[in-house]
Amino acid sequence: MKSNIFELTKGQLEEIAKDLQRKIAVGLQTDDTEIACLPTYVNPGKDFEGKVLALDWGGTNFRAAIVEFKKGAKPVTLENLKKPLSCVETKGFSREDLFNAMASHIAQLKHLDKSVTHIGYCFSYPAASTTKVEANAETKTEAEVEGGAILLRWTKEIWIPEMLKKPVGKPLMEYLNQYEGIKEKTQFKSIKVVNDTIACLFAGLAQPGYDTYIGLIVGTGTNMAALIHKDQIPKLDRHYHSGDLIPVNLESGNLVPTPDPNHAGEYLTVVDQRVDENSDQPKKQLFEKAISGGYLGKIFENAFPGAIESKFDGEKLTNLMNYPMIYKEEYTAVARAIYVRSAQLVAASLAGLILELIEYREDTQTYDKNIQNICLAADGSLFWSDDRNGSDYNKIVSDSLHGFLASFGLEHIHVYTSKLEDANLIGSAIAALS
Repeated sequence: MKSNIFELTKGQLEEIAKDLQRKIAVGLQTDDTEIACLPTYVNPGKDFEGKVLALDWGGTNFRAAIVEFKKGAKPVTLENLKKPLSCVETKGFSREDLFNAMASHIAQLKHLDKSVTHIGYCFSYPAASTTKVEANAETKTEAEVEGGAILLRWTKEIWIPEMLKKPVGKPLMEYLNQYEGIKEKTQFKSIKVVNDTIACLFAGLAQPGYDTYIGLIVGTGTNMAALIHKDQIPKLDRHYHSGDLIPVNLESGNLVPTPDPNHAGEYLTVVDQRVDENSDQPKKQLFEKAISGGYLGKIFENAFPGAIESKFDGEKLTNLMNYPMIYKEEYTAVARAIYVRSAQLVAASLAGLILELIEYREDTQTYDKNIQNICLAADGSLFWSDDRNGSDYNKIVSDSLHGFLASFGLEHIHVYTSKLEDANLIGSAIAALS
């Protein structure tokens, strides 16, 4: 198989950027679009004090941590416990099975005590943030509190159908408050649910001095978030009055990368098509399936069916690139082509988001329209992975993004990539106290 099957031209990547820009604009106006643009009804505060239970479920592992805030100091992660909780571990799970697995893990935290009464939950799946809504006694529908979320759909091959269209946060908090091993230590009063890109965004805000901020995840899955002016979001819940800038979870992994709606996925290959067809949710998350660590190994497996070990994941793909002397030259070349394409697609998506942010500021006098310095708060094992025999992933993203911005006449825009320690945990802890 030739390695160049995965190569996209600069022109094609720029078309993907402009396509995403258009779809972001649509998503900010209307619900249930390809790029969902989900407003998050949590206004990040500052100058916190106290300890918080921070949870992070990203598709591969579940993490539970105690984060402590002191005035005038950076937040400190007192302890951080991790356990596998992927589609493999959750296969056949009910909601109670999931909550039990999480609770048994949380109960092991040594710093969990009666002073810990707030939860920040980084939930890395498409979910609609909620304003304060009371339960409807007549219809007996469940409701979420302000800062909560309703699960829209599963991704990353997770499938617990009874949780669809249901609250994510409040039921978990109620379960934890009744769980042996937790209820003796504390009773939780509130839970705030944010997407991982929103958590990254919040963690990035701790670094002042930038004109705007973007949150980016490239790990098991991929997605972006940004601060967007409320006037740019016609679909915004107008009952929510808390600041002009709204954190928005784009759900950009659902992009269909194509210049023409009549030719869906034209920029993807027959190999990508096979990966999609064999996934739990065909025709969904096509962009994510071409980018994220949860799928890169599957792309390689389908490029060379039967020639490589099963369950070949993104980490094994990077190992293959880093130790070419062990593998066939063709394998190494294809692995690197998949890796490079992934990074270039991430750069194109960032360019599309920046185009939309810039265009709005140029078209309105609502607030300062000058964007020159952008903080990109990035997290995810794939984004920070190394290629010992070529350019590291984050450098490919940075270099490609610089080239796209120059092509769009935005040479004056500088994007500074920030690697944040425990970004999801810190960001969700900030949300808990906001």
